[in-house]
Amino acid sequence: ITIGSLTLVLHGAAAARPTVASQLSASPVIIEVGSSATLLADPAMVRLYELLRRLARSSLPVLITGETGTGKENAASAVHHFSARSSGPLVSINCAAIPENLFESELFGHTRGAFSGATSDKQGRLESASGGTVFLDEVGELPLPAQAKLLRVLETGRFRRVGGTADLRTDARVVAATNRDLPRMVQEDKFRADLYYRLSGFVIEV
Repeated sequence: ITIGSLTLVLHGAAAARPTVASQLSASPVIIEVGSSATLLADPAMVRLYELLRRLARSSLPVLITGETGTGKENAASAVHHFSARSSGPLVSINCAAIPENLFESELFGHTRGAFSGATSDKQGRLESASGGTVFLDEVGELPLPAQAKLLRVLETGRFRRVGGTADLRTDARVVAATNRDLPRMVQEDKFRADLYYRLSGFVIEV
């Protein structure tokens, strides 16, 4: 329920898990997501995508959790394409694949001469996602120093390219995904609590 700038999310009692027979007998549903289509045969997944469609209308950050291979990336794409930002870019960042020493350059960009090999200015992923959505895949793999740098951007909407002196702004909605138990990682001091709360405006479990 959205009232002005306030969005309320009501959770009902958990329904009984559908049996295999009921899943097989359900009519598949095709969901158009941008230029692609997702075929849903599980009633629970149909309900999930209906929720994503409603949730996409708000500006809340979304955290998508679930095991590897359950379709978290498809869900993130749905949030973007169902939203008012669908005409903007969807920029994906695999947090597990970026070395820590290159994280700032990939996320924020760099200026010419900022480090050895920086032969020209480079736009970062956050800058290129402005007006659209940035998808932080496997966000639970970020090391703590990188978490602190990401948190600052989420708090202020401002960042600087590596080697730069000018503050730049980004207007990108954040959707993150992980197969890790972030609340437990927060308790173990492996993930920043303030970053977790910044990312988890609403949590979707796939």
